[in-house]
Amino acid sequence: MYKILLAEDDQSMREYLTRALERVGYEVEAVDCGTKAMPLLEKAKFDLLLTDIVMPEMDGIELAQKASALDPEIRVMFITGFAAVALQGGKTAPEAKLLSKPFHLKDLVAEVDRIFQSEDQHGRL
Repeated sequence: MYKILLAEDDQSMREYLTRALERVGYEVEAVDCGTKAMPLLEKAKFDLLLTDIVMPEMDGIELAQKASALDPEIRVMFITGFAAVALQGGKTAPEAKLLSKPFHLKDLVAEVDRIFQSEDQHGRL
């Protein structure tokens, strides 16, 4: 089972995404900000960091950079209502996916599935 760390400051969105991803078989740990995600990343291995970009305390881009430094194998997907922010200054993590809000839940699940199918095909499990 793949493990996903979800960092999303909007409580209803966080709960909605967690339920949806768990329903299709993923193990999800959810936090409301990047500073709460860091101790989890230091203690456990996650297959995917699914993070909002605009969050208090530590934005998703900084979180992704720190997560990638801790575990170069972690996959990153950004979810944001501010797609232009994600593209500013080329600060995004390498090979990170970007899903702009609003998105349909099936699109999120399809993108997450695609990330892991790509890993399966390349033998990086």
